[in-house]
Amino acid sequence: MSSQDRTGSKRVRIAKISSISLAGALLLTGCSAQAQNGWLPADRDNTNHTGIITDLWVNSWIAALVVGIITWGLIIWCMVAYRRRKNDTGYPRQMSYNLPLEIFYLTIPLFMVLVFFYFTERDINTIDARVEDPDVIVDVRGKQWAWDFNYVTEDKYSTGEQAHLTGEPGRVDDLPTLYLPVNRSVELQLNARDVQHSFFVPAFLQKRDLYPGRTNYINLTPTKEGTFAGKCAELCGQYHSEMLFNVKVVSQAEFDAQMAQLEDGQLGDEYDRDSYPEDDPDTDPARSSS
Repeated sequence: MSSQDRTGSKRVRIAKISSISLAGALLLTGCSAQAQNGWLPADRDNTNHTGIITDLWVNSWIAALVVGIITWGLIIWCMVAYRRRKNDTGYPRQMSYNLPLEIFYLTIPLFMVLVFFYFTERDINTIDARVEDPDVIVDVRGKQWAWDFNYVTEDKYSTGEQAHLTGEPGRVDDLPTLYLPVNRSVELQLNARDVQHSFFVPAFLQKRDLYPGRTNYINLTPTKEGTFAGKCAELCGQYHSEMLFNVKVVSQAEFDAQMAQLEDGQLGDEYDRDSYPEDDPDTDPARSSS
């Protein structure tokens, strides 16, 4: 066997081993819980919506991967099948158009876009649908750089303090905490006291902006007890990174006990930035602790 033949045989073996290793790695990765959740920061049973969002995300990536493999395969096949041969001379035969291919290139991408649109629109409508009579209504007020939570149904409120990041663990229990009862429908009414903020709980896979003078809504049902980290996801000023909070999903009994410890009443629009002198923030009791 010549040295050229041995080199070619060695390359074939390396290619086979690499292909088998890659396929095995992909197969093992696909069996993990992280892969089944699409590497999203949430379990399927955190809320009644996390499963829907996860399925849309994972299935979209599967569809994109299938289309990508087919496209890459066609490109490589064209490179091999129509490559210039050793004895070829001149230019290949030119074609001005190919009507069947042009129809194919138009209809297939259009069909794909319509399919993606259908499933996305269907799931968004399900996620954003407001519950007519939610068990719990919370008026969430974002402010530089903390959160107020008005429990409308219970006529209670809690006002939060800004976090202070030091690079060390701690202060988790000191953050503003939103309490929600498990397996109860919840409506979050999102309002901003000053500038634009964004309410984001990664474990819930939902994020919504807060605009001054406008109320946005999130409707969900927490289905798993636990403590979940939240943050502002919209750059809102110097201490944006310290605008943190927790969400505690607890039993109904624990929720009722927590409500009994809170102050009566609501912290409403009277504590928004336009309602007090800008040069005297201490006149705002909802912000003075921040």
